[in-house]
Amino acid sequence: MSARVLVVDDDPTIAEVVSDYLRDAGLEPRHAADGPSALLLAEAWQPDIVVLDLMLPGLDGLEVCRRLRQATDGRHPLPVIMLTALSEESERVQGLEAGADDYVTKPFSPRELALRVQAVLRRAGAAGSAVAAPPVPFRAGRYEVDVAARRIRRDERELALTVREFDLLAFFIAHPGRAFTRNELLEQVWGWSFGDLSTITVCVRRIREKVEDDPTAPSQLQTVWGIGYRWEASPS
Repeated sequence: MSARVLVVDDDPTIAEVVSDYLRDAGLEPRHAADGPSALLLAEAWQPDIVVLDLMLPGLDGLEVCRRLRQATDGRHPLPVIMLTALSEESERVQGLEAGADDYVTKPFSPRELALRVQAVLRRAGAAGSAVAAPPVPFRAGRYEVDVAARRIRRDERELALTVREFDLLAFFIAHPGRAFTRNELLEQVWGWSFGDLSTITVCVRRIREKVEDDPTAPSQLQTVWGIGYRWEASPS
């Protein structure tokens, strides 16, 4: 079955063009023109991913994203790609902090957006692509990581993680004791040769809130000043 893509944009021309490119990519798009309609359609249709404009009537994209996250209560969170006409870093960071997994700044290439949708779907496991041998779950101290099931448990309790948070935390747990720059993380975790470094900064902050006893004084996901971040393995 084709992955379902909910396109939320109040500009009918943009929504039509984006939907056409998504269909050409083998995906199944539907359109909502405002925030309240998007939430209703998401509940009724159960999309695999949402392409969400930041500026919307009724409810803005940030609030829609937050409510989508609350609706899943952190379990198997719905991937969200945020569309924004605003170029300021603070606006992009707000989207990431609201739970967006990626963002695209307007004006954008519809073909590039379709590729980004497919990439996020692959990471989320929603596209159903087959692999020769699924990754084997592994334990590391207090953590159990199951990449195939997209689950990380800490002390037997499953963590509520977005797609990006899962990718980054799983990578850190698998590479304890090594310091990585933010550019290295972008490339090795998501295969980006370039990108917005605030993606890493926001993900790290959100992960710390979920795994650290005191996020303001992290003991596991540590900052290496002048370099980036390092994961310190926890005792069993």
